[in-house]
Amino acid sequence: MRITSRTHPRSARSGGDPDAARAREGATSSRLRRTVVLGALGSVMLFLGSLGVGWLASVSALRRIPLIMWMRFETPGVVVAIVLLALGSMLLVRQWLRLGQELRPWGPESARWVLIAIGAWAAPMLVSIPLFSRDVYSYIGQGRVMAGGLNPYESGVSAIDNFFQLGADQLWAESPPPYGPVFLWLEQLVVMLTGANPDACVLLFRALCVVAVLACMWVIPRLARLHGVNPRRALWLSVANPLFLTNFVVAAHNDAVMLALALLGTYAASVQRNWKGGLLGTTLVTLSVAIKPITLVFLPFVGLLWAGRNASWPRKFAVWALTLAYAVVLLGVMGLINGFGFGWVSAVSTPGSVYIWYAPIGLLGLFAQLVGSSWGLNGSAWMHAVHSLGTALAALTTVALMFVGRDARILRRLAWAMAAFVLLAPIIQAWYVVWLIPLFAVTGIRPDWQTDVLFFITGFFTVYAVADQLDVFPYLDLDLITARVISALLALTYGVYLWVLDPATRRVRRRRSAAPGRAVVL
Repeated sequence: MRITSRTHPRSARSGGDPDAARAREGATSSRLRRTVVLGALGSVMLFLGSLGVGWLASVSALRRIPLIMWMRFETPGVVVAIVLLALGSMLLVRQWLRLGQELRPWGPESARWVLIAIGAWAAPMLVSIPLFSRDVYSYIGQGRVMAGGLNPYESGVSAIDNFFQLGADQLWAESPPPYGPVFLWLEQLVVMLTGANPDACVLLFRALCVVAVLACMWVIPRLARLHGVNPRRALWLSVANPLFLTNFVVAAHNDAVMLALALLGTYAASVQRNWKGGLLGTTLVTLSVAIKPITLVFLPFVGLLWAGRNASWPRKFAVWALTLAYAVVLLGVMGLINGFGFGWVSAVSTPGSVYIWYAPIGLLGLFAQLVGSSWGLNGSAWMHAVHSLGTALAALTTVALMFVGRDARILRRLAWAMAAFVLLAPIIQAWYVVWLIPLFAVTGIRPDWQTDVLFFITGFFTVYAVADQLDVFPYLDLDLITARVISALLALTYGVYLWVLDPATRRVRRRRSAAPGRAVVL
């Protein structure tokens, strides 16, 4: 959304009357307070739901708290937790959208409300039991592997005693971590500081993510200004987004640290388009790669920024070579220090049999497997071929975007390159989508169908998360499948209501139903 000077429809009706203006401002502030409070209520409901169905290590002392015992080990308590989680998550989605509607036309005063909303909505999440993913417990296991002097790329978390009781997913017990040396060191540090206490580890990993979120809150408005985009709206679209908060605060994904470093590096290279900015930008992005290697995609575009405006092709190629060489040297030094070299390279590829039904490449791969198997051929090889084709297409898209496009749109080209790797992957997780939101937000998401798409994506992944990621005690009258069905139906019903029926948020026929002469929100 480009920064524009626009008269708000409500102000046009006031006729310049100071009393009317004050009354209007008071009414707007009242609505904003209500929106923030209701969003905070949704976040509190999410926290309470986490007590019953959040991921909690078997040895956690929290399991002895009477309220948590009732919510986890009694069927009525689990049902209450599911209802709170599903409705609270969707209420948060609604209030996020309502906040954006109330803050138009995004004047300077809107920054305060966005920051208040982020703080109020994130506060209950700081003490929630992890939701929507149990990866944070794998971080603990990998940290124990590091602390034990083992090579995590050769020894999975199952190589250490008591790994399952500390919360790690048994499904990935033998899998090497797809993380670089910097995050392995962070994992080891957290385990050493906490003595591998799972609850303390979760809080410390979450603290790292909160620092990363604060860094994103600092850098995203600045990147938006560089691209002529309203910084306050960009912050609302990205950091205030429930997907951002739930994945980076509640779930404590290390992607928060990865993304913050990558955005900071991109900003450094964008502000000083010379060797100083380029070197600093490449350093920060390389540190991001040493968290999760997907941000390698940032490097060629940081190289374009480093090369400067109107750079010749020989200069671009020279800077690309310098960027790559510098990044490889940095990563090589890290591998030399920890003694693991580039062992993470073999760990980052997605296994050919891993897919998810809503990912286009995943669905196509499944179809190829079924066809191949029905013909008496190796169906798994067909699936792997489709997945490999998706990765190849994403790589080709990135190469094309390196060469095609205006200099002023380098970051937008980067956004589409990252989107190619996400959309053409056989599995698309909610936190993969969160990688993309800030990149598109700072380069412009228009207040039309583009915002509608983000609203739909936010709602879709919220519904999927509350149904897919539930920790339900296996010896209840309520089994896991039934719990997921209840959660999915509640969240989906709320989502359909928001999209179709809610007068304030509905996307169906909203323009047709708008009053004549009045702008439609968002």
